[in-house]
This record gives sequence, structure tokens and C-alpha cells, in this order.
Amino acid sequence: MKLREFAGRRHTPPTELSDRVSAASPHVRAALLQRLGELADPLGIPRSEDPNVALGRLADHLAQGRDDEIWLALYVLSAQLPELATVQRVARATRLDGALTAFDQEVLTPLLETGEDELLRSVEVITDRVLVDIHNASCSDLSTGIQRVTREAGRRWRRDHDPVFINWQMPAAAFGRLTDEEATRVLIDAQAVAHEIDPFTRPVLVPWRCTYILAELNAEVPRADPLHAMLRYSGCRSGAIGFDCVPLTTAETVQDGMANGFAAGLAALSHANRIACISRGAQIEYEGWRKMLGGTGLTGPDTAAILLPAQAQAPSAPALAKARERFVLGDLPLVLSVGSHEPRKNHLALLHAAELLWRKGLRFSMAFVGGGGWHGDRFAHRIEELQAQNRPVQLERGLPDDLLWAVYSLSRCTVFPSLNEGFGLPVAESLASGTPVITSNFGSMAEIGAGGGALLVDPRDDHAIADALERLLTDDALHARLSAEAAARPERTWDQYATQTWAYLVDE
Repeated sequence: MKLREFAGRRHTPPTELSDRVSAASPHVRAALLQRLGELADPLGIPRSEDPNVALGRLADHLAQGRDDEIWLALYVLSAQLPELATVQRVARATRLDGALTAFDQEVLTPLLETGEDELLRSVEVITDRVLVDIHNASCSDLSTGIQRVTREAGRRWRRDHDPVFINWQMPAAAFGRLTDEEATRVLIDAQAVAHEIDPFTRPVLVPWRCTYILAELNAEVPRADPLHAMLRYSGCRSGAIGFDCVPLTTAETVQDGMANGFAAGLAALSHANRIACISRGAQIEYEGWRKMLGGTGLTGPDTAAILLPAQAQAPSAPALAKARERFVLGDLPLVLSVGSHEPRKNHLALLHAAELLWRKGLRFSMAFVGGGGWHGDRFAHRIEELQAQNRPVQLERGLPDDLLWAVYSLSRCTVFPSLNEGFGLPVAESLASGTPVITSNFGSMAEIGAGGGALLVDPRDDHAIADALERLLTDDALHARLSAEAAARPERTWDQYATQTWAYLVDE
């Protein structure tokens, strides 16, 4: 149901509304009474089995037009998250003309005049719980770095705490609770079977005085404004994992329209309490945005750098055998690049550097592992051109974890010349596997590489990438030194990361 604009100012006499409520169908009256009942306890209103009595008590309670209570009543009665402007409009109308008039025109008339099933979904107000928003992971089987963080942290939070995992029920924005089966499929086993649930039978979840954690990136305009209103008015303590500000700082490399969605998402997070940034580099970006909020009279959320793990998984013998058969070409040393295929990852520069070395006579093979991103056509075309010239380069859209760890361990080195990263998981994973890395000499990548095992280069200089790659392919002493440095790095685990992030966003 779309909340309706005021067609014109008119007062709603209580008797007129009472007559329309009485004339509504039994299932509409039952839905209205259920929602009014959900409002009664959090607002401290006595319950009633008569919807007209319950409406009168609600109207009396809302007479002062408190924004937070207006938001709650709008969400519960409409079963969809209200936008910021809607809350403000209805709050002002309530102060001018009373709650019955304001809510009648906005939500009650649409509810009473239609029998659409979507309008009749039950509503559940939840208080004093921790809600973890994993919407994107619940809707996709992709394994980007962000989704990897969501799943690794989420499964540990599920093991150690008792959060409520939620997603968005679109297109009418509303929260829904994931079942245990659904949470298992999202966080632990993508092959697990989760029974399909009719969205019209799933209760709409309304957080009130809870703790809300956004565990992934929200860069979608349709979700940003309702989230903005929720963070501002629901009384929820709120926090998010801060991955990066790439759509703003490197907007030329991201998908069309993403910058707008990301900016709208940041506007929502301006009312959050804390952002747990995945690196010091990411924290610097978020702190820059936070300082800009001073121009709007807002302080914004506190931030902290809680670094992602550098934890490797020992590959199984079958995975090593399969990876060797699939990726190792004779006696050619293997150069690996892991990451989605999008301009920010700078893969065209790496292919150019490789071609410079192949033309120079250097013998090695290359493998790119990662899902297709946006604006990846030029990269895919260049791969095809090189393969047509019999260059030893291959492209894999994705690998199971065991096979990926095997490829890390079999590689001479990895190359990750990204132009901007919130962290750079492939850098940390390669070093944790004991495999040297060539990566960018700034931001989070330099932050990770400072611990040893990496050559840092200017990613905007193709020849610098080529020179570093040539050194690692030909200088055995250098390769041995960097391998030893990588192997000596202290391990940081996903358990540590999940514990520290939960403590910062929830406990402290």
C-alpha cells in the first residue's frame, strides 16, 4: 500500500470514521484490530476488542504529534516503512487537525476501502532485541567481499548471541524476520533447503527501542529513505559495518546510479550511533563524511577501525589436485588475481603489464578468479583477445572456498592493483596463505601490506606493476623473503572480528 498524499484539508468526524470501520469487511476489521493491538503495548494504551474504541484511544494518545510515535503508528497501521517526508507531514497534520484526520487520509481510508491481501498482513512490534539486516545476502548467492563479511560475521553472531535476522519485503518497504531455515541457507549452507514462505503470510516486523545492525552495504534508493526515517524515529540504537566510500571517492569506477543510492544510504546512516569500519583507510573515508555533516548541524555516528581477518584455510588434498590440474600449465609459474571484474579492480592495467612481460619473453600463466561486476565488457574482451593469441590467461567466475585456497597456495604470487578498497580481502587471504602479493601503495591495501610479504606499487603506473611482477617471477631470493614474511604474519580470525564488532555495535 502506498501512503496517500492529502487530497485536501478536511476534518474527519469520529462518527463518520466509526461508521466506515463498522461497514468494513470482517477480515479488514480484524486486520485493523490486530494492528491497533500491536500499537497498544509500546504506546502504553489500554487494549480494546472494539476497533473504534482502540482508534479513539490511539488518537487521544497521538494528540501531541510526537514524531517517534507518529512513525510507529504509520508503520504499524500501513504495514510498510514510512518515508521521512510522510512522518513529518502526518505529524504536522496531527498537530493542526488531530490524529483521526491525519491518519484517516494517510492510512485508514486505504485500509478500509480495499481488500487487497497485502494490506491485511499481520504486524509484529518487537522491542529490546538485536536485529541484523542481511537483505542483500538473503537475496543473492554471490560471494563478493561484502557478502563474505556478512556471512562470516553473521554465522558467528548467530552461534554466540540470539539476534533476529531480517530482510526487506519489497517493493512495499517493510522488514521481515528470516526463519531459522532461511538464516541457515544464507549464513552457513547455500545448498540448504528453506521452505518458501508466501510474503503475504510473513508478519511485518516493526523494531521499536531495539538495536539495529546493518551488516552490509545499502546503496539502493528505494530502501534508503525508509531506513532514514526508521533510524531517526524508532528509538533504536543503530550501527553498521562501514566497508568503504568508493561510490563517492571513486565514483567513475562504479555502476551507474550507485553513487546516488550510496549517498542516500549515507544520509540514513547520519542518524546511526556507530560505524565499525573494516580498516583504518575506510575509517578515514567515513570520518571525512562525518566532518562534512557538521555543515548540516549533525554530528553523525562514532567510528572505529575493526580490521577484517587474515585467516587462511588449509586446502584439502583433492582440492590441491583439482586446482593443479585446472590452473597449473606445465612448469609455468602461476600468477593469480582475485576479485570481481569491475573498473576499480584495475584488471586492464594488470593485463597490460602481463603483456609487456610476455612480449619480453617472460614465461608465466595468469588466472583471474571473481564474479562479473559492472562495466566489465572491456576486460572480458581483452581476455578473449589474449586467449586468441595463445597467451596463457584464464578467467574463472567463481570457485568453492576449498578450491580457491588451493589456488592461493599453488600461485607464485597474487596481484591486486585496485584503485580503491575498503579493505582488500584477497590481499589478506593471499598473505595468510603464505603467498606474496603485489598491491597498491595507498589506503587499506598498503595498511595490510605493511605487515610484510607484499610489494607496494602505484596502480596507475602499468610499468610499475610490470616491474614488480617481473621481480617476483625472476628473483628467487626476493620471493623467498616475502614468502617467509607472509608466513610469519600473526593470524587474525573471523571469531575475533565478529566478537569485536558485536561488542562495539551492541555491547559497549
